[in-house]
Amino acid sequence: MVAAALLTACQHPSMELRDQSAPVASQVNVTAARLTGTWYVTSGAGILPGQVLKFTENSLSINGKTTLFKQLGPGRFRFLGREIWVHWMDADNRTAALGAPNGEMFWIMDRGDASGDRLRAAREILEWYGYDLKQMEGS
Repeated sequence: MVAAALLTACQHPSMELRDQSAPVASQVNVTAARLTGTWYVTSGAGILPGQVLKFTENSLSINGKTTLFKQLGPGRFRFLGREIWVHWMDADNRTAALGAPNGEMFWIMDRGDASGDRLRAAREILEWYGYDLKQMEGS
């Protein structure tokens, strides 16, 4: 199903993906409109790199399978039964770092022209928020 296409929750079943004592926040100027369009997962834990995510203001297509997508608050969304926060997105909406604040999963996605500087910034933010970057698959 859609969840199986996106998630690899059993990938690291005994490993904690985020230090729960670390601070965590969402980027308050990220809206569903800023996410609208096609993204490619470049790296992640609990999600496979290479996934193609297509956002509209109220739906998310994952490799061609559509699910509901709802904004809960600034930079905070719900899809596939999970709360996902956008921790960082560059000003031009090209690269973003997302994660579940409970540490269940996290990833970096890009519009397809990932620069080293933006990917590095995304990784630094995820690390700051306590995500274990050693658990990431992909670049």
